[in-house]
Amino acid sequence: MEIIHLILGKANPERMNGVNKVVYQLATHQSRQGRNVSIWGITKDLTRNFVERTFETRLYPASKNPFGVSLQLREAIKKKAGKNVVFHLHGGWVPVYATLSKLFEKFNIRFVITGHGAYNSVAMQRSKWIKKTYFMLFEKLILQRASKVHSIGQSEVEGLQAIYPNQKNMLLPYGFELQSSGFQQRPNSDGFTIGFVGRLDTWTKGLDLLIEAFHEFQKRDNNSILWIVGDGPGRADLEKFIAENKVENVVLWGSKFGDEKDKLISQMHVFVHPSRNEGLPASVLEAAAMGVPVIVSKPTNVAETVAKYKAGTALATNTSEDLKEAFIQLKQTNNDIMNKYSENARKMVAEAYSWENLVNTFDALYR
Repeated sequence: MEIIHLILGKANPERMNGVNKVVYQLATHQSRQGRNVSIWGITKDLTRNFVERTFETRLYPASKNPFGVSLQLREAIKKKAGKNVVFHLHGGWVPVYATLSKLFEKFNIRFVITGHGAYNSVAMQRSKWIKKTYFMLFEKLILQRASKVHSIGQSEVEGLQAIYPNQKNMLLPYGFELQSSGFQQRPNSDGFTIGFVGRLDTWTKGLDLLIEAFHEFQKRDNNSILWIVGDGPGRADLEKFIAENKVENVVLWGSKFGDEKDKLISQMHVFVHPSRNEGLPASVLEAAAMGVPVIVSKPTNVAETVAKYKAGTALATNTSEDLKEAFIQLKQTNNDIMNKYSENARKMVAEAYSWENLVNTFDALYR
């Protein structure tokens, strides 16, 4: 069986786009374990500016029409008719997928779709009426045509069942590759560094809660610092809030990749992700894989696993007050317990998010 991952972009792991990262890792591990796999990317820039891979990557030009499919991609899909192939679409509310699903149906080609958090209840509430109309006209047809719908967290399972009750939804987390980075050391004992890595979307990522919690935490413990790594549309709002409220000891690092990013994560005492809406945040697993205890909200879809492995703190409620209390508790925790959290964090990634085990499970998604 041939597996073709189809995405917007190039599946470049050196970008902030979490979907591209996990698709790259999934295809890499499928290839290593003998699966016939490739990635087809739809992109405005056809430059092959990414690292060498163990699988084929094809790039097709994006159309100015969001529903448009290039002639090259149409012909490539047509050539797969009658063959033992399954396409794996990544992302929800992608207009071009409506057209692609028609092509797959026309040529009797199977496909599955992963929403990456796009179908959970919180995501559905944003632009609710626009999405409701779009769903009835386009998204519902994609889901109906798909042979399976893949959810990477319980919140998405529940959200999808609310808008599209079905029996073909499969819950399966993504895996994560443990880092062999040279930056796997505990941070300095002086001070207390709280970190976040991700796209600066203030509401979705809960960055307003993070800044408010840190501001209150600073009033009782000013020997702490907050590092925010990443960039995005919320940066200006964050800078304004920090300035207007005179929040001290906050560093906005901007986007960092590779060793630069790993070095910063390795110097964090705790990693926090208070997201209101998420699929499966790769940055949380990156930090945990490096032995950094994590503080996560339930919508991240990793809270139950963090609690199970005692790899940090799973917030009872996603509020600035609960975040502040988590900062206080972990700051007061002695070194032995913090070291245990660190060990548990790496163990969590190695066991619960092992690609070695999950690749076999993904085969069920394609059957």
